[in-house]
Amino acid sequence: MRRNLITRGAFLALALATAAATAGELKVGAAAANLAADDAMVIGGGIGPGKATGQEGELRATAIVIEDPHGGKVALVECDVLMVERDVLDDAARRIEKATGVPFDNVLINATHTHHAPTTISIHGYRREEGFTKQVGDKAVEAAVAANARLAPATMEFRLGEESSVGRNSRLLLSNGMIYWTGATDDFVRPTGPFDPELPVWAFRRPDGKLEAVMFNHSTHTIGARTPGVRSAGFYGLTAQELEKELGGTVLFFEGASGSTHNLDLKADEMIVRMKAAVVAALAKAEPQEVDRVKGIRKEVTVKVRDFDDAKDDAAVVAYEAYKLKDHPQIAQFVVDVFRDMRKELSPRKNEERKTWVQAIRIGDTAVVGVPAEFFTALGQDIKRRSPFRHTYVFELANDYVGYLPDRKGFEQGGYQTWTGLHSFTAPGTGEMIVDEAVGLLKTLHEDASK
Repeated sequence: MRRNLITRGAFLALALATAAATAGELKVGAAAANLAADDAMVIGGGIGPGKATGQEGELRATAIVIEDPHGGKVALVECDVLMVERDVLDDAARRIEKATGVPFDNVLINATHTHHAPTTISIHGYRREEGFTKQVGDKAVEAAVAANARLAPATMEFRLGEESSVGRNSRLLLSNGMIYWTGATDDFVRPTGPFDPELPVWAFRRPDGKLEAVMFNHSTHTIGARTPGVRSAGFYGLTAQELEKELGGTVLFFEGASGSTHNLDLKADEMIVRMKAAVVAALAKAEPQEVDRVKGIRKEVTVKVRDFDDAKDDAAVVAYEAYKLKDHPQIAQFVVDVFRDMRKELSPRKNEERKTWVQAIRIGDTAVVGVPAEFFTALGQDIKRRSPFRHTYVFELANDYVGYLPDRKGFEQGGYQTWTGLHSFTAPGTGEMIVDEAVGLLKTLHEDASK
């Protein structure tokens, strides 16, 4: 009888210890929610309204919720759309906070920047699809709530991989001194900026070794579907969806600082093959990482619509289109007119101030930065160099959209990304300001971690 009591007491002590240990473990959950679209919707990403017939793969909102051993939580959500403004994303983040307990500052919602989904922004001669855009916010919430419901013990592995052949600096100097945008590619002289090949990969595994989630980050414009003329998550999104089938778990892609980088050579099939191989190679070498703390911090900052010279901007567009589309004058004129209409819409808003977000999130000893723009790669690399965290990565088009953000050198060089329009309207120096604010947030997170 005595022996049974001792055994039972020991068992209860072990059970209590196990429960306490479980409560103090890293917990992770991931889930996706599909976006519904149809052929009547205008596709975002081109010049002028275009339509798609049919769809390949899925358009999704995909979320991961990470809870540290102390109960702190962050939620990262990626959506397979071009970009979304904060009127939708603020509301979604607040609803995620209410439904999951993840603080608003700790919620990051990023657009993967696929150019093959219904438009969630008014730009380049068309208005956003309001019903679809609202759905993006709703599905971001749905995915985050489902991910939160899956919270369970997990471990994190991390590896900084590389993929240097999918994409390159696309702001190429042309023989006449212009900066390349579209058209023939026989007059390139040299790239005018860097390409960032870094491919960070995070893997979250259950105690049985099965993957709950994988997330990766890379910095090339998400242009390229397997089948022309259909809706698609693009080559990055298709990479994630195919990896899910092969690896298990939920796979998330977060777009990096790709405002100045594109693929100019490869078809989507080849890009998918290369991206999958690079992610798998990184996973094979990923090492366990202790995650003692997750935390986010946001800062609201002010950007301003530039005081532009309409005649100067018009001359730049006209000259480029006349050069690259000299054999297609009607198309050239259409493009010129689209930019004229955008400047006309912006003209009454010169010097108008707008509030937007900069964000940093710590996941153990790695950090991610959310910026609300198509961010030039040079600016993203500056954040990485100046960060106090050894591993820091930029998630662009996060929490809002304020157009392209070139660095000052990019503005001086000119080109499409600097022509005034609904795609590019902030003043020179805004990109550098965002970098400074991001580095400040990273320093705050790092100092907090060292206490």
